[in-house]
Amino acid sequence: MILDSFDLSGKVALVSGASRGLGQAMALGLAEAGADIAGVSRGDCRQTEAAIATMGRRFMLLKHDLATTTPQELEDLVFRVVRAWGRLDILVNAAGITIRQPVLDCSPEAWEQVMQVNLRSLMFLSQAAARYMLAHGGGKIINVASALSFQGGILSAPYAASKHGVVGVTRAMANELAEQHINVNAISPGYMLTDLTAGLAADPEREPAITARIPAGRWGTPADLKGAVVFLASAASEYCHGIVLPVDGAWLAR
Repeated sequence: MILDSFDLSGKVALVSGASRGLGQAMALGLAEAGADIAGVSRGDCRQTEAAIATMGRRFMLLKHDLATTTPQELEDLVFRVVRAWGRLDILVNAAGITIRQPVLDCSPEAWEQVMQVNLRSLMFLSQAAARYMLAHGGGKIINVASALSFQGGILSAPYAASKHGVVGVTRAMANELAEQHINVNAISPGYMLTDLTAGLAADPEREPAITARIPAGRWGTPADLKGAVVFLASAASEYCHGIVLPVDGAWLAR
């Protein structure tokens, strides 16, 4: 039956940014579908852990700061999951930051910090997970892109550049790994109500202008990503490689 293809029972997922926002919602969605979750976060994951426990699934906190991480430390995160639970089937790169500055005032420090969290850590955590998956029959890697993977935005040069890079990395990895039974895909959220966008959502000029441009008539919520992440993590997406799936209320279609 087709619904069986979405079942993640017995699978293990590693989710970065699992303490809140989009990462937390996707971790919960994967757990609802049956997966056990290892969450990477520098923050408090007790809320995520408690919610997953009510579903009868396991949760492991990997406390780690992606702003200062190294490729070796990211590889160790993969090893820690495998040592504890014996497998890794799914990686979701959901952690992300933004620093809003005008282009002419963008500092090297802001540029490097956003690139480190949004792109560099994603690349090398994916590399580490893919090496394991390659030796163990395959797996699923899901990156979080953005509507600004295709647009420039305003006051968002480092963020837009990093998210354009996420799409490039996703497609490049898919080209090399599809034959090895590793699916690498991305989700492209539109404007989502999270801590990251709180300032924008509170802006009396920008918020109504953004909402008016969304055909669905509303901003998204983190829960809107649950279906997409479960699809891309499951057998239902077995022939999907290198896609970027918009979850944006038709923002990009307008």
